[in-house]
Amino acid sequence: MTISTQPIAAFASYRRASAPRTLFALAVLAVVAEPCAAAATPAKSIRAYDGTWNVVFATQAGNCSSTNSAPFTVSGGRLSSAGGGKVTGGINSAGIVLVRISVGLSVANGSGRLVGNSGAGRWSGVITGDRCRGTWQATRS
Repeated sequence: MTISTQPIAAFASYRRASAPRTLFALAVLAVVAEPCAAAATPAKSIRAYDGTWNVVFATQAGNCSSTNSAPFTVSGGRLSSAGGGKVTGGINSAGIVLVRISVGLSVANGSGRLVGNSGAGRWSGVITGDRCRGTWQATRS
């Protein structure tokens, strides 16, 4: 499966409003703090999110495709692509997710939370030169 820059567009633009920036900062702190919590939390809880996830991106602002989907793999707290593009990121034992997706010059950042076999969050970035932002929803395959 090949992921075009349009799916990434849906995950591309993180608006510079204070609320999304605050949420993103909190998510970053949660992931950074995870190594400290790892000593008290069994690695098994991080592995609870392992598997392939189908993520649907919806654009709320910007000139990007309205909805797209892409598969991601979670393994041992790390995110990677399951179908194209470069995906980097992580998830902590509480299910807090931070991700960065890039395809060519298109780049998107997102944050959110997975619980059980589903999840949701926000994304923003620059896709083929257009600043966009929106939401995402995920389900485990």
